[in-house]
Amino acid sequence: MWRDLAVASETSDAASPLLDDHATGGALELMKYGLRKAKADDIVSKGVPRVHPQVVSATSQEVVLRDCVDSTGWLEYKLNGELKNDVPGGHEKAEATVRLSSGIWKVSKLYLHEAGSC
Repeated sequence: MWRDLAVASETSDAASPLLDDHATGGALELMKYGLRKAKADDIVSKGVPRVHPQVVSATSQEVVLRDCVDSTGWLEYKLNGELKNDVPGGHEKAEATVRLSSGIWKVSKLYLHEAGSC
């Protein structure tokens, strides 16, 4: 899911067909919202987030994950190539629920806390 989002964020493409490969429901809508906002603000992202999710709980149909997403290598840029701001990325607490549906695991819930939350 994070790789798909990183690729879509290179052009702020909320219609990217990659997005629903690994996300659905609220998680998919959250990603699309962020990409639409970035597009409206003429912002794109370069790089990739670093993730190391930990399993909080698991059943045969659902896994709950927690992570500290490192976005220091995934920065926002203006269309002219300049950094959006002087904030060097950050570390955001992330909580996700991944569900099995029709034999495919997809992130269905995603909550990202503010920068510096972990």
